[in-house]
Amino acid sequence: MDWSFMIFMTEKTEIAERLLKITAELPGHVCLVAVSKTHPAEAVKDAIAAGQLDFGENRVQELVSKAEQLPEHIRWHQIGTLQKNKVKYIAPFVYLIHSVDSPELLDVIQKEAVKTDRVIDCLIQVHIASEETKFGFSIEEAKAFLMTVTQNTHSNVRIRGLMGMASFTTETETIRAEFRGLKLLYNQLKDVLTGPSFLFDILSMGMSSDYKIAIEEGSTMVRVGSAIFGSRH
Repeated sequence: MDWSFMIFMTEKTEIAERLLKITAELPGHVCLVAVSKTHPAEAVKDAIAAGQLDFGENRVQELVSKAEQLPEHIRWHQIGTLQKNKVKYIAPFVYLIHSVDSPELLDVIQKEAVKTDRVIDCLIQVHIASEETKFGFSIEEAKAFLMTVTQNTHSNVRIRGLMGMASFTTETETIRAEFRGLKLLYNQLKDVLTGPSFLFDILSMGMSSDYKIAIEEGSTMVRVGSAIFGSRH
């Protein structure tokens, strides 16, 4: 008997079961992005077989490689820090870029989107955590920058909303307060940003350790990896 095959089948079943358990618990308005970074394409195939369409990667090279191996209808999300010189590799197919953390990066996305004749959907990353290692606009910077985005300057990008990561802590109230602050900013901007460059309908916050809190505080998109695929490879 091929024991390696039996082990693989067991792992596949576990991935599907974990995925289906999470999706069954999510409110209907919340989109689940299955974070497949560091996991092989075979693991992604199992999640696809269970009905999952949205997958997140944080490294461009890995994202491009998996996109080449997997069905074209998959919606690929770039969730990690994105270097400007890597945008061109994902511009032809990426579904949503979560991590726009500077005006310069959005300018590059605009340029590459024009080349591919696409409108690329993006989220503005806002720094809400206490750690200095996390990236993103401050709340005030995000407000000021978004007021400068127009159809004339960014005709091939569309701002769909905001993304933020809470502090890595066991203090539930700290996490909740950070998510609540981002939701408040989202509501404020949603009311004033209009036009073809904006479609404020996504608030991406919450990962495996805190997505339930994020949903309670207004998240419409959660990024869950280890709770679906297990520990990173």
